Amino acid sequence: MATEEFVSEFYGKTVQKTEDLIYDACCVAEYDLALLGPITNEVKERRYGCGSPIPHELGGRTVLDLGSGAGIDCFIAAQLVGPRGRVIGVDMTDEQLDIARRNVAPIMANIGYAEPNVSFLKGRIEEIPVESGTVDVVISNCVINLSNNKEQVFREIHRILKPGGEFFISDIIADRRIPERLKADERLYSECLSGAAYFGDLKRIMRRAGFEDVRTVSNRPLNDIIEGIRFSAANLRGFKIDLEDQCEDYGQVAVYRGTIPNKEDVFELDLGHAFRAGVPMRVCKNTADMITQSRYARHFAVSAEIFHMGIFDCSPTSSVESAEAPVMNGCC
Repeated sequence: MATEEFVSEFYGKTVQKTEDLIYDACCVAEYDLALLGPITNEVKERRYGCGSPIPHELGGRTVLDLGSGAGIDCFIAAQLVGPRGRVIGVDMTDEQLDIARRNVAPIMANIGYAEPNVSFLKGRIEEIPVESGTVDVVISNCVINLSNNKEQVFREIHRILKPGGEFFISDIIADRRIPERLKADERLYSECLSGAAYFGDLKRIMRRAGFEDVRTVSNRPLNDIIEGIRFSAANLRGFKIDLEDQCEDYGQVAVYRGTIPNKEDVFELDLGHAFRAGVPMRVCKNTADMITQSRYARHFAVSAEIFHMGIFDCSPTSSVESAEAPVMNGCC
């Protein structure tokens, strides 16, 4: 059976609720309880994720969720983009799409929207059924590991994003390359383990797709260890911005204005950059460009380039790194 077929059958027929999963890779997600309130039980019972890939500053934006399943992340994002924003869920499994679609009306009523701002499309994440350059933010929760053509997925993400757009994903990463015999295990693959990319290969894949300097926002080692292979659940963010392949120092300083809702004191761009409101922070050119060329621009004051001073160390401090949970940050 082809990979797509057994994955679709697994999430369409084999698994009916989160508790049916054996491993903990794709059944741990941290959600804001207030945002879960309007969501129906039928959707909440089918949360298959390894994180909560919902970035900040989404008001009025177009968000697309890859592998949206029953739609829990879409319905959370729908509350954050507001009635003027738009959320699109893409999934290949008819059973999951049916659940998501029949819950649109009751959840929109619970939120209090007169018109739905969320819709669901059937499609493969390797061939996203939307026009190029039309999406502000792409999210995905523990799904890209299920694709056997991850580079094509990221090429598609790059295609549909607007200039300055962002992907913010939760996914499983392995600390080494996984043998083909383990990839052939349909249960391990479907439960988001044996399809996970080695973190070094994932960086190369994303770079070839057009995403330089992808940053790790959070990292959680999993309890699941298979034949010595260790896994972590990471939140990763990348921007459709022309960045350099290393963190270069141009003497720039950034000051966070403290104006992002619910992040008035500190905004964490990634594990190496926690911006405290009103406190100047030295940044590399890539970090400066991520801030000034994205939707976060109005929340920061960033100084102009002075002159090139060589490499800038953007790596996370030793207090947040873990040998068991590799970190992608600052041009590693």
